[in-house]
Amino acid sequence: MGVELRVADQPGDLGWMVWQHGEVYAEQFGWDASFEAMVATVVGDYARDGDERSRAWVAEVDGHRVGCIMCVPLPEDPRVAQLRILLVTRDGRGLGAGTALVEECVGFARAAGYKAMTLFTTANLVSARRIYQAAGFEPVDELAEHRFGADIVGQHWALRLAD
Repeated sequence: MGVELRVADQPGDLGWMVWQHGEVYAEQFGWDASFEAMVATVVGDYARDGDERSRAWVAEVDGHRVGCIMCVPLPEDPRVAQLRILLVTRDGRGLGAGTALVEECVGFARAAGYKAMTLFTTANLVSARRIYQAAGFEPVDELAEHRFGADIVGQHWALRLAD
């Protein structure tokens, strides 16, 4: 029972990403539908604007989706990639899906010629933060705020890919 990654190019993949983010974050953290709306915007922008420097992946176990991630250019600086919407469902946890997704995303960004990567996460996502740190990301800043119907500590992380 291993994790397999594939490009998110099958019908239902993008909708699954939005649906799972909405359900998982509501169940685990009490986040409201504004989070799901933000994810829907990210996914919709990818579907509309994606090019050869954008990519999304799905992690599967036994043919069932258990995770996802996306790499897109930062709108303010196309030399910088954004790691977006990493998610591993309960069924995929402990199998290395999160690490595999992040490694795939970072590898793609390097191969696509990005100079750096950035991501946004929250302080409560301890497992994700460990994966980001292991991949070489470093925290840049953080801000306590009320967002997604909850009090969160938002964090920006960065990774240098090339000089």
